[in-house]
Formats: sequence, C-alpha cells, structure tokens
Amino acid sequence: MATETIFSKIVRGEIPCHKVWEDERHLAFLDIRPMRPGHTLVIPKDAGDYLFDLEPQAYGELMQAVRTVARLLKERLGCQRVVEVVIGYEIPHAHVHLIPTDSMAELPSFAGSPADQAELARLAARLRDGK
Repeated sequence: MATETIFSKIVRGEIPCHKVWEDERHLAFLDIRPMRPGHTLVIPKDAGDYLFDLEPQAYGELMQAVRTVARLLKERLGCQRVVEVVIGYEIPHAHVHLIPTDSMAELPSFAGSPADQAELARLAARLRDGK
C-alpha cells in the first residue's frame, strides 16, 4: 500500500490547493512555499515515492504532463524559461517543481567548487565501467 502523503489528500480533495491544470492521471498546483511566482508542482495522482521508481509508462506520462504545464506557465506568465527541478526528499510522493524564471539570478546557485580533474576521471570510470 502506498504511503499516505499530503499530496494524496490534495488529490482526494481533503486538503485544498490552487490548481493550475489536471488530467485523469496528473495534477498541477501552486507550491505553498514558492521560489518564484508561479512555482508549480506536478504530481501523478497515483502515489509513488520515488520518481525514478515509477514504471516507464507512468514516468513518461508524468514527463508529458510536466511539459504541458511548463508550456502553460511560459505562455501565461510570459517568462523566459521554466526550470524543472526534482529533489525527491521533501514529500514521499513523486513530484516535479516547475519554476518560471527570466534569468539565472532568480534561482539559487547550483555551482559547486571546481573539481579535481583526476577525481572526475576516477568517478567517470566508476560510473561508466563499474570500477
């Protein structure tokens, strides 16, 4: 049985949300702690904890829903880009954040420190070859 989450309750209408879009399998609603105006969450209505554990068809359908909502946000808000972010720890129900933006300055920095090239080579070999 799937874990009960706040998103499950939103899907069932037990907790209100500011709905942006939905179809028979997905729901998109405004984030209550937005990084930018229009920050939207897109979720599958059927709960599944980890995005990358979704069945291939469910994953593909979710990404199509994300694309539909991103286009809607860009068109209606007039932003330059919609950024897609998947974190996966906040709520144990697969979801994708869509954040309307006009520049990188509107987002937190994802830049880390410069990496050691030898360490990058070792890590790439481990990922590529399993060694």
